[in-house]
Amino acid sequence: MPAIIRILFFLLLIHVFFVAQADETVPEYAKNFSITEYPTFKLLTVRNAYRDASGEFKYALVPKDASLPEDLPKDVTLIRTPVERVALMETVYIGYLDAINRLESIHATATARYISHPKVVARIASGNVRKLQSGQELDIEQLLLLQPDAIFTTTLGKGAFQFSPEIERAGLPLVVTADYMERHPLARTEWIKFIAAFYHADAEATKLFDQIRSEYIRLKGMTESITDPPRVFCGAPYSGVWHVPGGGSYIAQLILDAGGAYKWSEDCTQGSIPLDTERVFLKAVDADYWINPSHYRSLDELLSADSRFAKFQAVQRRQVFNNTKQEGPSGGNNIWEAGIMQPEVILADMIQIFHPARLPEREMVYHMPLR
Repeated sequence: MPAIIRILFFLLLIHVFFVAQADETVPEYAKNFSITEYPTFKLLTVRNAYRDASGEFKYALVPKDASLPEDLPKDVTLIRTPVERVALMETVYIGYLDAINRLESIHATATARYISHPKVVARIASGNVRKLQSGQELDIEQLLLLQPDAIFTTTLGKGAFQFSPEIERAGLPLVVTADYMERHPLARTEWIKFIAAFYHADAEATKLFDQIRSEYIRLKGMTESITDPPRVFCGAPYSGVWHVPGGGSYIAQLILDAGGAYKWSEDCTQGSIPLDTERVFLKAVDADYWINPSHYRSLDELLSADSRFAKFQAVQRRQVFNNTKQEGPSGGNNIWEAGIMQPEVILADMIQIFHPARLPEREMVYHMPLR
């Protein structure tokens, strides 16, 4: 056998060996990430990070006390684990980190004014968590000084949010997540497994998720016998555009599981659909319930924004509810932190809204009626 053939055969055997050793974790609900465990590292793959995304983001997690593997795939971001110093570009990650008791790893945030968690707020006030944003400007110098182990962020796609060239040139480890593009509320929660992998907290995350899933399924069973579900729409216009959740979004699934009939259920969009108020009115004027109308906390405030809202049947029947019960004075809302890990609580709120007799003694946690 010629030497070159022997070498190629040997390399093929090595490849087959490592592939055979790989153990892939396929999430039960989440579709936008996967975890493949190799003998010397974990490979995390993120897909569908934004609408019409075609590429993937890949992260190789290598323990800090281990040598750098020679078989790392190309075009991956290397992260040494467990991470100890992270920066957050959105508040959603606080809910995940709180669930696995890793809040102390937060050392910087770009959304300080919108944070609700008292422990994180206190750390910001004491200077232990740096503020990365002033207005629309991101303080790159603070990130460069911090040298975080990971920067957790999302993106709305090309042209909507470009990662700073300075961050990329500095080699800072950006970790893009895609939980908001999931189709099921339990899928968003299951991203706890993705986040936990950076902390070697996989077992904690799996146990926690299993408990949440069981309660969600139990509550969903309360509405399965409903034959005439109420019609529901949600959202409100911002700068002239009404971003309606697509029928393939986790919000649409929540409405369905709570025993509602979502007005855009036939649309398969996973994110949101940009519409004008006239088109929303034509489709939703006869809806029974209007939920989550932006930041509005009273009907007077809602109608002062646009008097045409008074024509919606849901407004006339005073059946408008918002998820602002835990909204703080600066505009932060705990539903985008703790609520990420409490889909069963949000589901129970919605069941109370659409079918109050099913949970008669319960007080809503995140939602409130507009009066």
